[in-house]
Amino acid sequence: MDERAYWVAFNRVKGIGAVRVRALLDFFGSLEQAWQASFAALRSAGLPEKVAASVLEMRRSLDLERELEKVQQAGVTLLTWQDEAYPRLLREIAQPPPVLYVRGELLDEDDWAAALVGTRRVTAYGRQVTADVAAYLGAHAVTVVSGLARGVDAIAHDAALKAGGRTIAVLGSGVDRIYPPEHEHLAARIAEAGAVVSDYALGTPPDAANFPPRNRIISGLARVVVVIEASDNSGAMITAAFAADQNRDVLAVPGGIYAPQSKGTNLLIQRGARPLLHPGDVLEAMDMDPGQMQAQRSARQVLPVNDLEGQILQTLSAEPLHIDEIGQKTGLPMDQVAAALTMMELKGMARAVGGMNYILAREGSGDYQVKPNG
Repeated sequence: MDERAYWVAFNRVKGIGAVRVRALLDFFGSLEQAWQASFAALRSAGLPEKVAASVLEMRRSLDLERELEKVQQAGVTLLTWQDEAYPRLLREIAQPPPVLYVRGELLDEDDWAAALVGTRRVTAYGRQVTADVAAYLGAHAVTVVSGLARGVDAIAHDAALKAGGRTIAVLGSGVDRIYPPEHEHLAARIAEAGAVVSDYALGTPPDAANFPPRNRIISGLARVVVVIEASDNSGAMITAAFAADQNRDVLAVPGGIYAPQSKGTNLLIQRGARPLLHPGDVLEAMDMDPGQMQAQRSARQVLPVNDLEGQILQTLSAEPLHIDEIGQKTGLPMDQVAAALTMMELKGMARAVGGMNYILAREGSGDYQVKPNG
């Protein structure tokens, strides 16, 4: 049976999260072995008595094959810690969700993402700022992450899409239970040009208790969190707190000192958050060069990764590799290797680091991995 079935199964057991999944993996070696374990063995692995009993009860009642069928029939992709496609930034946070349910597709380029969050009771000022920032980011190859809620979230998703950008919606329910229901159409649009994501099992209703924990995923998927408008005890402030814990930069939009929607953002600025005075401040916080990003994005759209580049990509890493070694590893003629590396630099996929040495390069800066098309 597909190993992911066991991840789905444990994800449905109340009381088992990232810490206990890690403990089960360390003790049993796999979740398949953990699923088949006795009550005594589960207790030995560190599960409390009540949780171990819940595992046995779930094992008696859950049809694993049927659970996977439901996911497949819903057109949903499952990602676990064991999958290469699991978001790199999210993997780096403390206690990343063991399972993600995805409608749409998460791409390597989503590593360059900014979260836009804020109040449901958005003002005209907040609405304008949200739309302007999201559109700017969408036009500059930055994925916009938010929570599909009314107000700031919905405006951010919509503006990013209209600008031709990518956006990710993180839900506090199953990805088949869109909330609020009037955002069904927006969610469908997001799935076509980004992804709708949740760590809750299919069919999970939008319970109020689900939303604060999902905020750690919103911030975890982003390099920068921007708080547009927020009261001092709002979900957006929870997201900002998660961002600080995850070493993400937090930007806040300043507002009137008497405006309740700006009380939280002004407080964040007072506590050290960077005030957002222009949409470009987000790119600056991410150390991105807009012109370079656009040029590389255009180059990849016009000239997608070919088989030759794909072979070279498999040899590159964060460690410098001489062009001669690249030729030896790939078995390709040196003139073809040199020409391909020149094109890959233009696309922002490889970077020369001197002495005819090359490394795998991320859009703008940093290291990354690319999967060749085909």
